[in-house]
Amino acid sequence: MRRPSGARDRAAQAWQELSASGAPSGTFTPELVADLPAAARRWLRYSIAPGTPLHRSAVVTMEGEIRLGAWRPFRARQVLAPPDGFVWRATARVAGLPVTGFDRRSGGTGEMRWRLAGLVPVMTSDGPDVTRSAGGRLAAEGVCVPTTFDLASWSAGEDDGACRATWQVGAGTEHVDLRVDDEGRLLSVRIDRWGDPDGTGWRRVPFGVTVEREATFHGVAVPAVYRAGWWAGTDQQDEGEFFRARVTDVAFA
Repeated sequence: MRRPSGARDRAAQAWQELSASGAPSGTFTPELVADLPAAARRWLRYSIAPGTPLHRSAVVTMEGEIRLGAWRPFRARQVLAPPDGFVWRATARVAGLPVTGFDRRSGGTGEMRWRLAGLVPVMTSDGPDVTRSAGGRLAAEGVCVPTTFDLASWSAGEDDGACRATWQVGAGTEHVDLRVDDEGRLLSVRIDRWGDPDGTGWRRVPFGVTVEREATFHGVAVPAVYRAGWWAGTDQQDEGEFFRARVTDVAFA
């Protein structure tokens, strides 16, 4: 097989590998989660219909708005295979011109590559900090493929509506806090994610996702309308919000 020689080649190869990341490990039964904390148990029994294959990856199609200075419309597709990796390909528009590119974590590295009109680089970033930040994103987005629940470790949260999923992403450990309602609907996701949202230096910063609506695809309920951003749970939360998405399709491998 030809080795990937550039950013787009690396992303294309990662997409192919992650979308074929393995056959389902079995099918879901409520008994599989009987020993998990109460909130995790409710969420998974609500989210996965009995008999659904335990899929290891998904391709998610979405649209929404992303804040690039101002709020800009975008369309995107993402392959997601926690904890192995993801590739997010998107097109946004700035001043009527397309900004296209991808965010990626795969093979133990992360990178971002974005161009205006396919020609002018507007963001090029990689290295250990980008890789570590992408690892936190990958762990948080595990809720979009709940059939991978058995690849995480679970512990109880501060009350009956909270639980924690701990993911081993490469050499790093990421702790993701979920909050669910009494029926098992996912309400929010929180993680202290490695990042530098204000340009003052890389460190752990509260990052959160607020789920406004779920939808069911092929027996799996996933976040379908949600908002995400830095400084979750602080007085800077509104300032830190930068992503609003509507999921239109999910295809499982």
